[in-house]
Amino acid sequence: MIPHIDIAPLFAEAGPARDRADAAIAEAASDIGFMLIGNMPPDIPIASADLQKLKRIFALPPAELGRLWRQKFAAANANVYRGWFPLQEGYPTYKEGIDMGPDVAYGLGVVDTTDPLREASPLPAEERLPGWRAAAAAYYRAMERVGQALMRSIARGLGIEEHFFDDAFRGGVSTFRLIHYPPRSEASLAKLTEAKFWTEHEGKRVYLIGAPHADSGLVTLLAQDGVSGLQAQARDGSWIDVPPRAETLVVNFGKLLERWTSGRIKATQHRVIGHGEERYSVPFFYEPRVDALIEPLPIHGDIAEAGFKPFLYGDHVWASTNKFVEFHGLEHLRPPRHNATLN
Repeated sequence: MIPHIDIAPLFAEAGPARDRADAAIAEAASDIGFMLIGNMPPDIPIASADLQKLKRIFALPPAELGRLWRQKFAAANANVYRGWFPLQEGYPTYKEGIDMGPDVAYGLGVVDTTDPLREASPLPAEERLPGWRAAAAAYYRAMERVGQALMRSIARGLGIEEHFFDDAFRGGVSTFRLIHYPPRSEASLAKLTEAKFWTEHEGKRVYLIGAPHADSGLVTLLAQDGVSGLQAQARDGSWIDVPPRAETLVVNFGKLLERWTSGRIKATQHRVIGHGEERYSVPFFYEPRVDALIEPLPIHGDIAEAGFKPFLYGDHVWASTNKFVEFHGLEHLRPPRHNATLN
């Protein structure tokens, strides 16, 4: 079972209720690495109506969406890291959507044109989707608030000062993604001849729409639209359904946080299976700033990983993009920057 945790105490003063929430989060993080969190402040916009506002972008005509495409898919577009990725056939993952950065919430003042990780996010024009930009900005800021509360809880669970991670996330490059998983077409299904495209679920053969993987970063906050399909892998190798409960967020942890905590927090493989239904999801990847230094944590009694040399978050995240088909071939666009910074 995926634990369901009431995180209201994380937004209140220290006390027994917050201690219990911290303990539940620490247990889930060290065990399955997945949890459902609920009972957030009322201004966190994760109700169905809030998600519907964001999903309106998928109804834009193709010509409008084409202006948002990444350069890999539209050579005339300048954006390489942020922007729209279209459906691609021949892969276990079958999705379309858009990645956006902090400029969605904070404007062009946070953009750095010399770094693709800090490039501007291509967004639909206000007149095409009135109010959409404001909804996206509100969602981005709300997820940062939830992410900060969780990282402070994690710090307390690790026995370090609760604000330890705050500075790393100040000016962060968190990614806000909107995803649409359409049902695979008959033509698409006909091409799925390899075993990697299929799996068994409840005695039935079903296809994948999200390939098994563990996230590369630290913390992922995911809103689901009520359609099932997300699964997390248990320690025995079995797959557990992650229920799409209303007004909750799914939380899972990335490989960087697992490494940073010397394995105390687990980065868990997960996947998405298709049932022939249309599915939407809204993941938010809570990320530090590009020059945040990742080095062994001051955990009492801990033995740091052998050979753990400090590195910059931006270098890590760019090196991790090659696992996604929409980034293949772009590795050369951002050389590592640690040499100039750490030497």
